[in-house]
Amino acid sequence: MRSRNAADRANRISAAVVALLASTALLAVSAGPASAAGTGPYDAEYTTTLRLYDHTVYRPADLPENERLPIVVWGNGGCLADGTMFENFLLEIASRGFLVIANGRPGGSGGTDADMLTEAIDWAVEEDDRLFSPYRGHLDTDSVAVMGQSCGGIEAYEASDDERVDTTVLWNSGMLSDLDNWRLRRLHAPIAYFTGGPDDIAHENALDDWDRIPSGLPAFLGSLDVGHTGTFGEPDGGEYGRVGALWLKWRLKGDEQAGQAFTGSDCGLCSTEWEIEQRNL
Repeated sequence: MRSRNAADRANRISAAVVALLASTALLAVSAGPASAAGTGPYDAEYTTTLRLYDHTVYRPADLPENERLPIVVWGNGGCLADGTMFENFLLEIASRGFLVIANGRPGGSGGTDADMLTEAIDWAVEEDDRLFSPYRGHLDTDSVAVMGQSCGGIEAYEASDDERVDTTVLWNSGMLSDLDNWRLRRLHAPIAYFTGGPDDIAHENALDDWDRIPSGLPAFLGSLDVGHTGTFGEPDGGEYGRVGALWLKWRLKGDEQAGQAFTGSDCGLCSTEWEIEQRNL
């Protein structure tokens, strides 16, 4: 288990914040509009609603009648309130049969916080039951994921103690300070970390958290050498989109074939460009 004194911790936090802000700005420039609305079985789109004004909702354009959509809430890098910052990636997830709710309005500005993730879960649960809601009876409110990139991953940590959360997923993220490690002890649902390799400013943070999460927690850590901005800006979110959809299909839909990407010594991501660690899977 790694330890740091106060000076090391302060330097680490300062350097990480500067690098995270710089790479977040780079991501915002590089992530253009999606060339297609996902590769899954559903054509995906994003929309907004006055009932959840400060968010962007990604969904199948035509809500399926024979499948309830699990709920995924998303925190953006930099904790920025731009709901289309990760458009390519989130459309890909939605096209696989999920309702995805991102912090911030399309092209929005300003900041976000973890409470917005909880608000998104609350809204989805209410909409599934609300008379005349377009989502009434279409959502699987017993299957919920909290996810986020960089600063948004820390928001996901904060929201993950909600008993409704079934999995937590951190992308290029990890705790910035040991003073916040108490949040790791509250984790109760399977967790996945996906980092951009040694050149990812958050890679070491994720490794440090990996050593500190509850020992009995089902957990996966995958590292792909793509840096802090990952593959989010590629069509359909690139490799991150593919792997993220597999994790969610396994953890929220019970798709054991998708789970084979992460389990066992011969897992689908084993012996590939990914470097992985597994625990209790």
